Amino acid sequence: MPRIRTRVRPDAEAPVLIDGDAHRYENRLLLVLFLAFGFVFFDRQALPFLAPYIGKDFHLSNTELGTLSGVLALTWALSGLVAGRLSDKLGRRKPILIAAVVLFSCFSAAGGLMTGFLGLLFARALMGVAEGAVLPLAQSLMVEASRESRRGLNMGLLQGSSAGLMGGILAPLVVVWVAEAHGWRTALLVTIVPGLLIAAWIAKAVREVPPGGRVQAVADGGEGGPDAAVGPKPSVREVLRHRNIVLCMAVACCFLTWFIVIITFTPSYLLNVKGFSPSTMSGVMTCLGVGWVLWGFLTPAVSDRIGRKPTMIAFSATAALCPLAMVYVSDPVLLGVAVVLTYTGLGCFTLFMATIPAETVPRGALATALGLVMGVGELAGGFLAPVIAGRASDAWGLQTAMFMSAGGAVVVAVLSLGLRETAPRVLRRRARRTAATLGPDALVAGAAE
Repeated sequence: MPRIRTRVRPDAEAPVLIDGDAHRYENRLLLVLFLAFGFVFFDRQALPFLAPYIGKDFHLSNTELGTLSGVLALTWALSGLVAGRLSDKLGRRKPILIAAVVLFSCFSAAGGLMTGFLGLLFARALMGVAEGAVLPLAQSLMVEASRESRRGLNMGLLQGSSAGLMGGILAPLVVVWVAEAHGWRTALLVTIVPGLLIAAWIAKAVREVPPGGRVQAVADGGEGGPDAAVGPKPSVREVLRHRNIVLCMAVACCFLTWFIVIITFTPSYLLNVKGFSPSTMSGVMTCLGVGWVLWGFLTPAVSDRIGRKPTMIAFSATAALCPLAMVYVSDPVLLGVAVVLTYTGLGCFTLFMATIPAETVPRGALATALGLVMGVGELAGGFLAPVIAGRASDAWGLQTAMFMSAGGAVVVAVLSLGLRETAPRVLRRRARRTAATLGPDALVAGAAE
């Protein structure tokens, strides 16, 4: 007889009984989606690391490099907006996710066949169309299968640590090594193989509805309210009435500016301005990946305990120091240490792109909200920011991009002051303190009002 465990939904009046299959599925789903989204960022990160090699064939300027990064972000944004809304309307995510993984793997490999800037631009645009659908679909699947006590950690591992491990640590090591040994075209062509394997695993292992049913992620007392899981699916306009969603969209614009600018221009900055060797540059970029993985799961886990809002403020302010370290720290070893300690922003991405929206809107609008936050952020921070940073770097030097990146993180810290807290543990702690201060009768009277 299977072992029975109890999980309490934040919006439910009674415990929901689930068996051990739900917990095993939660862990299996986390592993599958960890690899899927991690490989998305492996492919996305490949271009900046290959830019010095591609530049020898295509003679890329900083503006063109920024455009290659920006066009992927543009199509990624539009795809995320459409895929999130489409999956909410159809009630199906798995088939769209499988198609997206297959297509982005094919388009990534196609980049290795291109013979000029325009061809590579076209391949990157198509790759963004496919990749943009992956994150909102993966997040909505994961949040519905996650226990409340694991929600922040699961989302951090899915979005932050996976991208950091595969896009931040493995990508610079593997891509630079293959490019040195066999050329940059081969480095892009081989990316099709793991993508197809991951798509096959998704088809076999992922379920549309997890064992034990979906878990509503709206926080008790949060903006979504206890009855947010029922009733008709909200429209986009209704989703935008939530202050947290609007603020998360603004945060996404600025934090993606921080992120996309630093990962796009740092390899060229270290090689061409700092004078580092390719191996030293690869080592520093790997340190970015180490910080990415470390803070990718630590930051959301900390937010489960101290709250989403204070975590966003503190860790985004720290993240502003990372691009400044690129400019002012000359020793590669010290720079690597500084990068690991200050590359804290990717953990915040999980919060404003997934956890806070999931705890704010009802389940029927979850993929729509995630797609809106990601899509608007990618349009401004992912598409426009690298293009502007590239033109500014051509005019005033590559250090301009680093200062622009730091400014984005500073604005995020300011915007985070306006967020409403959604962490269930923190809200319950506040309710207990209020009950101890006012007494239960006052709470009952307040609820009646």
